Amino acid sequence: GQIGFSQGRKKQDAPVVHDLLISLEEIAKVTTKKMKITRKVIGADGVSRPEDKVISIDIKPGWKAGTKITFPKEGDQLPNKVPADIIFVVKDKPHQLYTREGSDVRYKVKLGLREALVGTTLLIPTLDGQKFPLKLTDIVKPGSVKRIQGKGLPLPKTPTRKGDLLIEFNIQFPDNLSKNAKEILSDTLPRD
Repeated sequence: GQIGFSQGRKKQDAPVVHDLLISLEEIAKVTTKKMKITRKVIGADGVSRPEDKVISIDIKPGWKAGTKITFPKEGDQLPNKVPADIIFVVKDKPHQLYTREGSDVRYKVKLGLREALVGTTLLIPTLDGQKFPLKLTDIVKPGSVKRIQGKGLPLPKTPTRKGDLLIEFNIQFPDNLSKNAKEILSDTLPRD
């Protein structure tokens, strides 16, 4: 009977996978990231040596975590083997201001009880480095969220459109009140 193996074909190793950490600012615009990889390359003398290679990756606006970018046959060059593919997997770099929710970004604001009740204007940082003035005139309840449209991340399929910036309010209640403040509040706050 026939043997089902072809002797002439070279085997390819499994892909080599690297994490690609991208900041939210990089996802918000077109960026090129350069990644250095080290691979083994066979010289003219038949000896394999390590070689550094820089790979350029064009970051597309709105890329989601888990996006895979494949560079075919960029792995080690070994005798009688097809070099492995190198795959980069996008991971969100943790951000000190925002958390990502798809194409929206969430920003948490600490608000004093006084501002929550009587209103204030906040300057909210946005991904493009600007400050967005947010005027609060209504009473802000703990855990409530305001949505600023179009200040989030580009939508992957239509990068000209953007997600929203969600502002979540954390109301800071005072630990104690003076007797005087309690009396004033007691006289002025409506009874349920």
